[in-house]
Amino acid sequence: MSLTGFASPWWFLLLIAVAAVAVGYVLAQRARRKRTMRFANLDLLEKVAPKSQGWIRHLPAVLIVVSLLLLTVALAGPTAEQKVPRNRATVMLVIDVSLSMEATDVLPTRLQAAQEAATSFARNMTPGINLGLISFAGTATVLVNPTTDRNGVIKAIENLKLAQSTATGEGIFAALQSVESFSSLVGGADGPPPARIVLMSDGKQTVPEDLYAARGGYTAAQAAKQAGVPISSISFGTTHGSVTIDDKPQPVSVDDESLREIARLSGGDFYKAASAEELKKVYADLGEQIGYELKDADASKPWLVVGTLILMLGAAASLFFGQRLP
Repeated sequence: MSLTGFASPWWFLLLIAVAAVAVGYVLAQRARRKRTMRFANLDLLEKVAPKSQGWIRHLPAVLIVVSLLLLTVALAGPTAEQKVPRNRATVMLVIDVSLSMEATDVLPTRLQAAQEAATSFARNMTPGINLGLISFAGTATVLVNPTTDRNGVIKAIENLKLAQSTATGEGIFAALQSVESFSSLVGGADGPPPARIVLMSDGKQTVPEDLYAARGGYTAAQAAKQAGVPISSISFGTTHGSVTIDDKPQPVSVDDESLREIARLSGGDFYKAASAEELKKVYADLGEQIGYELKDADASKPWLVVGTLILMLGAAASLFFGQRLP
């Protein structure tokens, strides 16, 4: 039963009427007592009158006044901050599928652990969210355009394939293009739907090497900032990962620094996950953060229910003690 805010506070003017009812009851009781004392034979009255019920005779009136107070609060439309599912929002899931994702420092491999966590993310995302999928290595590929159909996204996640190089900027630019295209189709009177990019990568950008190049990760992050699309970047993997290329082990240490900077430049958040369980937790936290929002929602029902119940108790008490309704 919240009292943090009210949608129609002017209904509280009815409290004047409630106060008038209470005052009227008190005055009526006093007038009744005066009439009784004026015309009654007190000696005879003591012998024939039933024993007074005392304060309990006022219980029905008290209950009715309390119920009127509660019902007035309900009419004023109390509100409470509640978590409600988002609608219309667009989320682009951008996953690194470079060869470093074959490293086994996260069992069974980085890629398989990422697929499992991303699948759970897609399944648990709020139904009203439009979810899309992009994979990137040396180039970026839009696998699924934003949609509320989760089956296509999940199937595409399961079919991710590894490729050479890491073009982080291309993945971000592809996501921005998908967001822009989708927004132009579904934007209405309320404007384009809010959007976010969830970027998961395990390694340093290699194409191009300069993150500030025209198609680099930092440049793409700045473009995302200008477009109002924050990037939630996830650094996935450990510092001791390695893969075998041409029969030679190659270290593939995770690159936290660049992913943290991408998140900062875009106005988003950075997350680090060094295990499959940590990655699942990051995705779960993101799903909660993206899929729901806090809004002032109607909280009048508890006041209405309690007020009605007390009003019924007041009527029942009046029948029981006074054999009549008030």
